[in-house]
Amino acid sequence: MCLILNAKSKKGFTLLELIIVLFLISLILGLSIISFANFLPSYRFNSTARDIATTLKHARYLAQIQGIRQVFTIDLDSKTYGIEGYNTKEIPEDINIKILDPIHGEIYKGKYYFVISPTGIETSEIILSYKKKVTTIQMDPIVGTLLINQ
Repeated sequence: MCLILNAKSKKGFTLLELIIVLFLISLILGLSIISFANFLPSYRFNSTARDIATTLKHARYLAQIQGIRQVFTIDLDSKTYGIEGYNTKEIPEDINIKILDPIHGEIYKGKYYFVISPTGIETSEIILSYKKKVTTIQMDPIVGTLLINQ
């Protein structure tokens, strides 16, 4: 019995082909990780702005439903915010925040209280910034809506 091995009948990949494929996979993976790492802080910034606006809206609805004023507090020193009597939330350290008060001007330190009555809301602005991105949350005192400018 004679076995004849034909070179064309062997199937598989050569070592060079495997090295090239592994190199391309690692290159694509490395580029996607860098892209994702740059996207994450921007997402966290947008998420924080939306969450502050949502908490203000929630305070407005609570004031309307319960018929009593609600106090929304922003602590600029410890970077926390929330409705009085409810859980507070944190603002990430790399996000800058300031309040633009119509009477006192720009406020960078201390606690700031937004008093939200069942009939209206203050006209102060919350300004969030991260690197070159700036988001402004304005309260409309007549309608009670929030305007978010990015």
